[in-house]
Amino acid sequence: MSLKEQRREYVTDGLSRSDLADSPFEQFNNWMQAALQSGISDPTAVVVSTVGKNGRPWSRIVLLKHADQKGFVFYTNVGSRKAKEIAANAGVCLLFPWHGMERQVIVGGVARKITTRETAAYFLSRPRESQLAAWASRQSSALDSRQLLEAQFARMKRKFGRGEIPLPDFWVGFRVEPEEFEFWQGGKNRLHDRFHYRRAENDEGAWQIDRLAP
Repeated sequence: MSLKEQRREYVTDGLSRSDLADSPFEQFNNWMQAALQSGISDPTAVVVSTVGKNGRPWSRIVLLKHADQKGFVFYTNVGSRKAKEIAANAGVCLLFPWHGMERQVIVGGVARKITTRETAAYFLSRPRESQLAAWASRQSSALDSRQLLEAQFARMKRKFGRGEIPLPDFWVGFRVEPEEFEFWQGGKNRLHDRFHYRRAENDEGAWQIDRLAP
């Protein structure tokens, strides 16, 4: 099967400036609510791209756990590749790939650690097995076998057999504070609609919105 023959037409009605909220946070919330209600798979999945010391980008999918006017929150192990790269270069890019709705949202900004209190509150809300998994995994480190990981999980299950599981000191949350957004809607004949939000130069609270060529 030839990859160059794989294509489909986008069939949505497109996106116009009048459809957009003045605030990108409000616009994102509108699209996220639509995604949640649409039935598409994993609507909170987001691609997080970081840049290493060698200048090369690296991407992975995580789950968005909170979004508001301050930014977008996800959690990880402080020893993970993403956390180490953020420590060296806090500039990151987020991509929400809502293929089932023929939409994408791209967010560029700066990632900062959230407070331990915020991280603990979320950690304690996770299913118990997920809490144990956080303790069991040395994220991004080399692993000899699946069996070793499962054995470590079993050890953590015995260790924390009763009572509340404490927050690991190596488990952190990051908030991406946005500096720019792009909202992308698939269009017929590959004439996609793209709108870019960036902070207005003369008004700290306002956003400039530009239509971009597909």
